[in-house]
Amino acid sequence: MAIRRFFQHNNLAIVIFGIFLFCIFGMSIAGWLTNNETLSEHHQVQLSYGSYVVSGEFIEGVFENWESEFLQMWALIMLTVYLRQKWSADSKPMRGTAPQDTSSRYSIIRASTWHNRGKAISHTLYSHSLGLAMLLLFVLSFLLHAVGGLEAYNQGAQQHAVVTISLLTFLASSEFWYQSLQNWQSEFLAIGTLLILSIKLRERGSPESKPVGKEYDHKTGE
Repeated sequence: MAIRRFFQHNNLAIVIFGIFLFCIFGMSIAGWLTNNETLSEHHQVQLSYGSYVVSGEFIEGVFENWESEFLQMWALIMLTVYLRQKWSADSKPMRGTAPQDTSSRYSIIRASTWHNRGKAISHTLYSHSLGLAMLLLFVLSFLLHAVGGLEAYNQGAQQHAVVTISLLTFLASSEFWYQSLQNWQSEFLAIGTLLILSIKLRERGSPESKPVGKEYDHKTGE
């Protein structure tokens, strides 16, 4: 009964993360087979599955995608604090305040004791915790993409008797930024498209959509 209730309360997250695990496992198998085909063509020793999933090539492939996903989520969270898109389901109203704009009852400036200042600081951090978490995940993914990409680049350089490079050199390279920007552009295209399409289009039952029968309010922009 407890398991059934847990699934009922969390089935959206369970299904989404289940799909994620299925996809990343499939990616690792496909990447491993492709990598070993390439190694075989160059008459080099093939990698075991365990060696491949900790290799620079796999780490780079995973985290250059994670990096762009967390960046777009962080950007959407932060930009929708200040910016508006008239009639979009993902935008706050054009006028007035939203429930998310509620001010904290704790103030660092007006706090009379260190205990109250501590409460104010912790409450401030919590009030921005979602944006901070997404930013941290983006930075970690960005760094792991760089580390994995550097290892993959240097492995290729060694195979072709080319000079290896440092992390800073790789970060400044056109190859690294091509890998990043090719993902970033698609993520921002996707969220921009969702913002615009949600103005006119509907998906019955989804909280990402306005109600099907909702009319436009030309005065408030909702």
